[in-house]
Amino acid sequence: MEDVRSRGDSADLLLPLWRALVVFRVITWGFACFGVWSRWDGIYRPSGAIIQLAIMGAWTVVASIGYSRHWGRRNTRLALADLLVTIGCMYATLLAQPLLDIRGGASVLTSVWAAGPVIALGISRGRDGGLLGAAAISLALLSLRGVDNAAKILSNVQLLLVSGLVVGYAATTMRRANLRLREAIAAESAAAERLRLGRSIHDGVLQVLAQVQRRGTAIGGEAAELATLAAEQEVALRTLMASRPLTGDRGRIDLCMLLIPFATTRVDVVVPAEQVLLPTATATELVAVVKEALSNVDKHAGPAARSWVVVEDLGDEVLLSVRDDGTGTTPDRLEQAGSDGHLGVSQSIRGRITDLGGSVSVRTAPGEGTEWEMRVSTS
Repeated sequence: MEDVRSRGDSADLLLPLWRALVVFRVITWGFACFGVWSRWDGIYRPSGAIIQLAIMGAWTVVASIGYSRHWGRRNTRLALADLLVTIGCMYATLLAQPLLDIRGGASVLTSVWAAGPVIALGISRGRDGGLLGAAAISLALLSLRGVDNAAKILSNVQLLLVSGLVVGYAATTMRRANLRLREAIAAESAAAERLRLGRSIHDGVLQVLAQVQRRGTAIGGEAAELATLAAEQEVALRTLMASRPLTGDRGRIDLCMLLIPFATTRVDVVVPAEQVLLPTATATELVAVVKEALSNVDKHAGPAARSWVVVEDLGDEVLLSVRDDGTGTTPDRLEQAGSDGHLGVSQSIRGRITDLGGSVSVRTAPGEGTEWEMRVSTS
């Protein structure tokens, strides 16, 4: 399990930000120590300052270890704890300086170190997390300085807000890029594996199945049944070799991958080389339409009828057609079937497409087969 996590972390584009945060924490703690040393004579209770720096140093070690490990980066618990401890350390300045002195101009000893949880929340939760951290630190600073000194700390508040916003936005962008990178790597690996398997299958299994099909058809009799089975398995293997990732950006689904499994020795499925991404609900309804259309072919088009399912990506629309070379019928008979209570055409096909806001047309004639043509929006 640890090896898997290590490999995942090595591909995490946010990892440099977490490492930079650790460096920031350590360096700014050093700045806080230097600030205490440089103002030593002006500190009311030096022992309180030492205690505060010790607490800050101990938490810097804990937070740095956490941000350097997978468990500290996988959720916001450590970042929220960092925020609470940092605010507590800001109030610990009261151990070294009276509140009146702080409101009179004495420094809050945490200094820039207090910006650490703002960056952590920005990395962990994006823009909103960064702004939340900046608001919390700003309110704590305002409560220490007092409302009368709000103008004096305005620049600090602005820097905190800008830091949270910028780091949060950068983290969100990198997180999205990381997700797309992982999807691209997975797709590339899957494509490479399909190519490797495809070569092996083509050089062995497919050639044997093709030979069985030819010889069985030539011999006839019981061998013809074996030829039919071989042809079906050849189609199934070719369909498997043509498979590709099912989902795409924003959770949309590839209509082509849903339709390819319909291919048999009597059904040809023709799809574009690229994905045709649709909302899941739309793609599911179109699959149901194709099932109903092919079911009608089996029931009414004749035992020797062949079917073709064709998908065309028109940009804003998808054109889906289902055609067969069966016995065909007349438009009047289709309408009469609906009136007689046979609802496959009126509800399962036309009804579904209408509900999707699309259009449907049918062309048929006795002896010329039937062709359904459906258009739906890709949005």
